[in-house]
Amino acid sequence: MNPALILASESQYKKNILERLEIVFSTEAPAIDETPRPGESARALSSRLAQHKAEKIAAQYPEAIVISTDQSAELDGVILGKPITIENARSMLQKLSGESVSFFTSVGVIAPNQPCLIHTEEVFVTLRELDDQEIERYLEKDKPLNCAGSFKVESLGISLFTSVKSEDPTALEGLPLIRLCQWLRDHGFKIP
Repeated sequence: MNPALILASESQYKKNILERLEIVFSTEAPAIDETPRPGESARALSSRLAQHKAEKIAAQYPEAIVISTDQSAELDGVILGKPITIENARSMLQKLSGESVSFFTSVGVIAPNQPCLIHTEEVFVTLRELDDQEIERYLEKDKPLNCAGSFKVESLGISLFTSVKSEDPTALEGLPLIRLCQWLRDHGFKIP
């Protein structure tokens, strides 16, 4: 029998992705400070936060396998945060219009008595030229205020793109399943 599996997140998006694997898991919010460190890249931020989340929950549940994830985005070396307000989302989408953005999604796994495994997947997203009316319609319909880049790829956000380049299409949604499936199989999970 497999150990308990805990997703170190209470994000409904991440739960939905993990549910695709049809395995039993619970969730636990790690509640950590996600502030970038001075000079930290989006890739380093994503990796550090995924590891910190996994380690925090693993310390509380040492007999479980803990899965963590974090995603950061950057444009021209500047980290893009979650917009939180409609004004910030509007401004971000205006800035991203016609641009290519790098998204870094890290997945971490800690099994009992083992070190944390971390993998970071980079996804390149190119947005088409967006006019103000398109941005307003999109924001009104999707309300992506808690999403890096101000869009939801799993919803209408895909309509804003001209291309997505990645080794793992689930990475842009927030949890790179290809690597995670391999790690879970390594721990005895039957997928499929």
